[in-house]
Amino acid sequence: MKRQRNSRSKLLIFTILLLTFALIIGVYYAIKENDSEQTPAKESPMITNPSGKKIVDPNKDQTSSLVKLVEETFSLSKVGKVPNISFVSGKTEWKEVNQEWGKSDHISETAKGRYEEYESHHATIGYADNTVNDIRSYDSELQNISLNEIKKTGGEPDDIRYFKDSTHDQMILVYHATTSTDLLWVLPIKTKQEPNPKVDHISLYTQVKKTPNQEAQVEKELNQQGNQTISEVISKMSLDDKIGQMILAGISGTTIDANAKKLISQFHVGGIIFYKNNFETPAQTIQLVNQLKSGNSSSLPLLLSVDQEGGRVTRLPGGLVNFPPNKQIGQVNNPEFSYKVGTLLGKELKEFGLNLDFAPVLDINSNPNNPVIGDRSFGNNPEIVSKLGTQTMKGIQSQNVIPTVKHFPGHGDTSVDSHLELPIVNKSLEELKKLELIPFEHAIDHGADVVMVAHILLPQLDKTNPASMSKAVMTDLLRKQLRFKGVIITDDMTMGAITEHFDIGEAAVESVKAGSDIILVGHDYNNVVKITSSLTTAVQNGEISEQRLNESIERIIQLKRKYSINDMKVENPNINEINHSINSLLNNYLH
Repeated sequence: MKRQRNSRSKLLIFTILLLTFALIIGVYYAIKENDSEQTPAKESPMITNPSGKKIVDPNKDQTSSLVKLVEETFSLSKVGKVPNISFVSGKTEWKEVNQEWGKSDHISETAKGRYEEYESHHATIGYADNTVNDIRSYDSELQNISLNEIKKTGGEPDDIRYFKDSTHDQMILVYHATTSTDLLWVLPIKTKQEPNPKVDHISLYTQVKKTPNQEAQVEKELNQQGNQTISEVISKMSLDDKIGQMILAGISGTTIDANAKKLISQFHVGGIIFYKNNFETPAQTIQLVNQLKSGNSSSLPLLLSVDQEGGRVTRLPGGLVNFPPNKQIGQVNNPEFSYKVGTLLGKELKEFGLNLDFAPVLDINSNPNNPVIGDRSFGNNPEIVSKLGTQTMKGIQSQNVIPTVKHFPGHGDTSVDSHLELPIVNKSLEELKKLELIPFEHAIDHGADVVMVAHILLPQLDKTNPASMSKAVMTDLLRKQLRFKGVIITDDMTMGAITEHFDIGEAAVESVKAGSDIILVGHDYNNVVKITSSLTTAVQNGEISEQRLNESIERIIQLKRKYSINDMKVENPNINEINHSINSLLNNYLH
């Protein structure tokens, strides 16, 4: 009996110990779980790189939030907005800003429009008339973003500008958010001490119509062109209008004289070519360009062109820093450098209100005795000329300026200057294909829009006519074999290669019959009169069909529409900004 009681006592003690142990374990895990709920374990923040792939960011959460802010800024810019501001660039009106934010702290008037500052919102709002066209944000979060973070998300900018005054020395990264809106990141200039500067502010700038006159002009162009098919536009054009569009004419002097007025009001020429003697100063050049635009009576805007190649062929005034000749660019042999040179050539033209550059030169400098090409060529290697020439072309296109590849089918192997006489290149088509044609074919395959045809005689292709008047060269070779669908323009028909051997009126007729779209008449108003008369007579007597003219007019209108050519006036160019860009580029690649 006693032994039985001892067994029960032992069992009871064991049970109590077991329950106590279980209770301790339970309390321990309850406390641990409670701690884990209050302080969750940190996870490495996840971010998305530009390709969309998720990666682990080893830095703190701030880096992740900045990346998200950069992504948000790029994303919002596409709809005209910036972070933390509800207004839409290009759409919101002044009264809406005034209703939401009240009266501004400060107003300033500039050449570009009116700017109103709101200190409490860390923002400045710019207006064209009463429409918001520039939203500048000085948000403190944006000011934590660095140069590297911008490029990591947005890639390389479409353009880089510079601004310097007594208190600022800034670089401006420009990204095209839409066709009319740019997102600008404004930062201090990079230095050795600070190679990765942080944002000062951002600007979302939209090109909007500014004045009633400009609005009326744009509306006129839209009504006359944009809302109609090309065939509808052509159907409303007279014979004089069509022939005028196929002429690109030079003018005399630095102001609009009576003859220049007749070219744009009576002959309705499709465009103007400028030479160095037309330009004295930037202000005079802008005045001349704007007068021509406002005086244009055609329903189609003017092509405003110039030979701005760099090297020894430059036309623009104002002390612009010159580019090295193409020969030196060919020796550097860097496609990125060539692209950036093209970009700045395009920017130069755009700043002066011009829209067509007779560049780049795609001639291969295969003849050391060549008196006209020489260092204007990228070199004697067809691959280098093809690669660098096409990149220069693309750089010009990036500024919405039309490049022209020249001088088809190749002016490199001549020993005569076509400005003075008619050069002869005695090569077969097979020989041309192995050398001269390579860069042109490459450029055409990569989106060339305009080809200039040279005044050179190729007897093995056409015994009688130079290339600029030859069906074998322009239609059979350029159109059919190389499949070029853009605009064909002749070299200047007032050059000795033509005038010493042909009547200029008859030469123009033969050129159009052979396949050219635009006749370039660089000098002398009377030459335009003669060519116009000869072409009119040729159509009236059936030598040239009106359908043949319509084919050229269609290509010309397509070109003008593709590049959004318009007759809106422009403001004075910023020469210092362009020169800063050119110097920076040359320092990076040549020193």
